[in-house]
Amino acid sequence: MKHLALRKLALGLGGLALFILLWKLVTDAKLVSPIFLPGPERTFAALVNGLSGGAMLSQTLETVQRMLLGWLLASLVGVFLGALIGISKRARAFVAPTLELLRPLPASAMIPVAIALLGFSDNMVLVVIAFGALWPMLLATIHGFSAMEPRLYEVSAVLGLSRAGVIWKLALPSAMPMILASLRLGLTISLILAVVGEMLASREGLGQSLLLASRSFRSADLFAGIVILGAIGLVGSRLLSAVESRLLRWQGAGR
Repeated sequence: MKHLALRKLALGLGGLALFILLWKLVTDAKLVSPIFLPGPERTFAALVNGLSGGAMLSQTLETVQRMLLGWLLASLVGVFLGALIGISKRARAFVAPTLELLRPLPASAMIPVAIALLGFSDNMVLVVIAFGALWPMLLATIHGFSAMEPRLYEVSAVLGLSRAGVIWKLALPSAMPMILASLRLGLTISLILAVVGEMLASREGLGQSLLLASRSFRSADLFAGIVILGAIGLVGSRLLSAVESRLLRWQGAGR
């Protein structure tokens, strides 16, 4: 198992090294103007300068904070509502038309509405993030709870479990794989919407930094910000994958 993990890590690092090498070859050959595409060396220098003595560190923290707040809000609302709807056929039938009406709406379509209601504020960005990240978690929770083995309800009746006991001891473990998978997708959406919201609302963060860098043709700073966003997404995904593996160890033990 450890050998397999090391092999996957080596393959990943090899792919990254190949990507950087191709990037350097393209920039050295000047296939794209250095004004628009900096080399890896310039990007790394801008990254180090921005994180050590520049404003990039504080901007990164602002973006991560918005991403996490929006993601947590969407997670709490999505899992709670999804559990209530998924456990009750009557509630599912009642809210299904509304969900089908709102679900196809892209989060970008809600930005003008959020601006009209909340202005260009941090709360506006937070609402947009939560709205966009809500749907994967809500729908996955509904499906996970509604797909619970019917015989488990018979078991709960024999054991005399209350509705809360059924949710906590039977339905939630059954739906947990879908919920955890949707949490990772929701985190990615939260990061994207945090950047878009910062660009539109002119809030301090990596989104605004990327926009200003592109307008002033500071390509090294632009690509340094993109590298940070990629690192945030990678670290978040890895952390949630580790949590998922730990929480779902019982699945592996049952096989």
